Amino acid sequence: MSEKITIYQKPTCSKCRATLAILDDSGKEFESVNYYETPLTVEKLLELVQKLNVSLRDVLRKDEPLARELGVMTMSDEVLVKVMIDNPDLIQRPIVVRGDKAALCRPPENVKALL
Repeated sequence: MSEKITIYQKPTCSKCRATLAILDDSGKEFESVNYYETPLTVEKLLELVQKLNVSLRDVLRKDEPLARELGVMTMSDEVLVKVMIDNPDLIQRPIVVRGDKAALCRPPENVKALL
């Protein structure tokens, strides 16, 4: 694999920091995107979901208090994706992409499949 590696993460997240450490130790070049500073678009989130080969709800942090407060489980996917973009705490993290493959790195060791 020689495709560019990108990690979508939140710097204060412990799983993100652990995944970043694995990437650093790998010696591979990668780009880090803090999606709180550089927000995802609807198109980018849907692209990540497709590369993960999961449903949109599989990358939803259902246990977040905000998820319960907003009633996200009853929303259509069209509405939910916009709510997730507006509220990045609702997106599972970190997500690492390499080419047309991606991994949700919970646990952080999941990133090794892309190295």
